[in-house]
Order: sequence, then structure tokens, then C-alpha cells
Amino acid sequence: MAGLLANHGFVVTSSDYASASVVVLNSCTVKGPSEQHFKNEIERANAARKHVVLAGCVTQSDRSYRSVASVIGVQQIDKIVEVVEETIRGNKIAYLSAKRHGRRSPGPSLRLPKIRKNQLIEIVPISTGCLNNCTYCKTKHARGQLASYPIESIVERIVQVCEQENIREIWLTSEDLGAWGIDLGHTIPRAPPRDSEGATPRLHAEAGNDEPPIHARPLGGDLEHPVPPERVRVPPHPGAVRLRLVLPRPGTAAAKLKRIPTHVVKARTKLLNELFLSYSNIHEHVVGTTQRVLVTETAHDGVKLVAHNKYYQQVLIDPSILGGRNVMGEWLDVRVQSFGKFSMVAGEVRYPVDWVKIITALLLVISCFIFFT
Repeated sequence: MAGLLANHGFVVTSSDYASASVVVLNSCTVKGPSEQHFKNEIERANAARKHVVLAGCVTQSDRSYRSVASVIGVQQIDKIVEVVEETIRGNKIAYLSAKRHGRRSPGPSLRLPKIRKNQLIEIVPISTGCLNNCTYCKTKHARGQLASYPIESIVERIVQVCEQENIREIWLTSEDLGAWGIDLGHTIPRAPPRDSEGATPRLHAEAGNDEPPIHARPLGGDLEHPVPPERVRVPPHPGAVRLRLVLPRPGTAAAKLKRIPTHVVKARTKLLNELFLSYSNIHEHVVGTTQRVLVTETAHDGVKLVAHNKYYQQVLIDPSILGGRNVMGEWLDVRVQSFGKFSMVAGEVRYPVDWVKIITALLLVISCFIFFT
């Protein structure tokens, strides 16, 4: 939405309402505190006497917000410019209907302009909605059933940003990434691809939030392959109904269940926290090893650089070992010196050899030698 508004001449400001002509509030309905924060921001914008446009899952699932301000649904964000312009004129607009192109559409085009938080990372939504009806989840009320973007649209977007912009990392996102394509008759490939000789290169596979019943059997087949994936990441959504009873969402089946006593919740939380804090040596085995990492951002301390290896484990790099070189967006070979619970620390940096440049330079030297002799 910010990208579309900027393309039409609007200046996107920070959260300082004083300098804004109109306030666009996006919302999340996963947890109660998020929705309450959304309501607080509406009151803040109204107190500042600003034009207000409400967007996101909260307004999509609770249409009573139409009486409060202009609203735009999760599938209508490509109309944000029209909604903002009409709101500034004093009109109250509501776009909440689902898009359909023969079938339910996952949303607006993937080619829309955007303002990125990180200029090196492109986030590509590949589907919306899901195939389940979890008792605790309110997101389904806003996002509905699974609707996947065609693979052609996804690939086109990735190729576009990689060719035209300095994108170094692609994130594929979805409410249930593992279910992508089931409505189209496809599934996300997990097994390593085979060539014409039947050989299988050693690859890593990654999936986003998954529903265990959907991919348990296909994943088992992948692991039985003679050359299994080097990495399989499957973070499933919680399966236990009671796990989310600490924050029951209004309108869900979980909200109607008997609440677990507060002292029991606290006791369980304490046990989980103690278990989490009891281990910190998960990166011990990589100390002294060399890891190839991609540098993509600056750490929270504003000094160290953040990089990730092929397993997407975080590696922190102190600029003092770089010799003044700007390595943002570059691949580096780093030697792991130490580790913490959440990251590793690089003690030495080695720059990968650029053989293309070396060979090109050698060919140029040879050509000059032949020419002048």
C-alpha cells in the first residue's frame, strides 16, 4: 500500500501523526493485544483529527469498523490510492469483497510497487487462507479458504526484482505456506530434483508454517530418498487446542471452551521458560568451522552486521574485522569464533574468490600479449 501511495505522489511519513494528512492503519487479528493496539491507534488518530483509513484482517473479519472510518479489505489493497483520495475529500469508502477471476483470487497482483524495510530482501506472498479450521484461529475469518497464486506469477515476480533491483534474498510467505498449490493441483516440491541420469544434487528444502496432516506423508517419502534434502525445516502450527487458550479470540470455538486456571497457565509457562533457558550450546559444534553467509542487515545494536548461512542460522560480524570494506549484500566465508543462544559470532572473514573476474582479467592480459607480440 505504501508503494502505491508513493507512486501516486503521496509522501509516506513515520508514525508521527502531526505531519500526516491521512492515517492508514493496517491490522492483525491473530492475537488480542494486536487488535487492542489497533483500536488504540484509531483513537489516537481521531484525537489528532486526522482522516483515517482502516485496513487488514481486523477490518475484514469485523465489518462494524465501516461505521468508524473508510475500510479496505485484505484482497483490495490495490485500491488504496482511491480510498485515500476519497477519504481526504470527506467520503467514507468500504472495499471488502473478495476478488474472483473464475475462482477465488488470492489477492492483488504481485507486481505492485512496494516500499521495503530491507532493500535486499523481497517478500513474495504465494497464497492466502488455509485448508483447516483450527478452534483458536480468528485469521480464517478474514483470510478464508486457501487461494494460491499461480507458479508463473510467483516466478515472474522473483525474476523481475532480481533483474531490475539489487535483491539478494527472497522470502516466500503465506498463512499456510506448505498448502500452496493444493487448490491448483500442485504442491511445493520438497524432494531434491533428479536429472536425466537419475542423479540428485544435494540440496536443502525449506517450508514455512505447515499443517502436519497435509505434508506428513510426502515429507516421509522425501526423507526415504537415497540422497535426502540437506535441510528440511517444517515449523508446524500448534496442534493442541488448549495451547492457545491463554489468548482466546472472540468468535472462535476456543473462546467458548472452559478457561484454564491462571495459576496452571503460569506454572506451565514457568516450566517451558526454564526448559528454554536450560540449553545454550546448540551452536557449539560450529565453533572453528567456516560458514558461507549472506550479509543482509545491521544488528539491533546499530554496529554489528547480521548474516545468515544456508541453514538460516544467524552469524554476527563486527565491522572491525572487515578492514573498512562495505559487505552489505555480499556473500562471505567467515570462521566462527564463538556463539550464543541465538547466533554465532565471526572471528575472521575470507572473501570468496570471484573466478569470473579473475578469468576475464587473465584473458584480457593474454589477448594484449598476443596483440602486441
